[in-house]
Amino acid sequence: MTTPTITSLASLLDRLFDQDEAARDAMRAAFADVPDADRARMMRSKTDYRDLYGRLKDAPLAVSRETGTLLYMLARSSRAKAIVEFGTSFGISTLHLAAGLRDNGGGRLITSEFEPSKVARARDNLSAGGLIDLVEIREGDALKTLKADLPDTIDLVLLDGAKALYPEILDLVEGHLRPGTIIVADNADDSPDYLARVRAPGSGYMSTPFAEDVELSVRIN
Repeated sequence: MTTPTITSLASLLDRLFDQDEAARDAMRAAFADVPDADRARMMRSKTDYRDLYGRLKDAPLAVSRETGTLLYMLARSSRAKAIVEFGTSFGISTLHLAAGLRDNGGGRLITSEFEPSKVARARDNLSAGGLIDLVEIREGDALKTLKADLPDTIDLVLLDGAKALYPEILDLVEGHLRPGTIIVADNADDSPDYLARVRAPGSGYMSTPFAEDVELSVRIN
């Protein structure tokens, strides 16, 4: 039996998750001068997110290990061939998704990141994992980079960028979603407008909170 790609990535992922854990103190220091109320406002702002994430340009901002495993499992179980990711960061979630594509026999993963230094790190990590050939990293604001040239049908979407933009990113990809397309939104509690939309009766989605910080949705029509 062929070894799953995700298993072959274990040492790389362990190193990256360890780096993420070590960066937590630096993340807190980056906001030492920002009151909690202002930080919450920045998190939910559709205009101040560049300042917010600019302060975090050296932080991996990784999904949890459990969420990473979930992403791989969802990619595999859905037999995904086309995936869109909002928020590449260091490429930790991207590695999990691309591993799923590899084990599905290949496909295309489009991911967007506006911080140039993070794009470079993600490319290095995907190259180290032998998955860069499956991934197109679009550098810039996702409201522009994900506006065109998307696959006709998208099988899986990960939302893990600026939380306030989740509804706008959903607008961009929605016309490409098929019944059964899975949408994973990390830290979705920081995007109340998004949650209200996907949980609303008649929205075209079934949606439920999953674990501590993930919203798991499925397009139903």
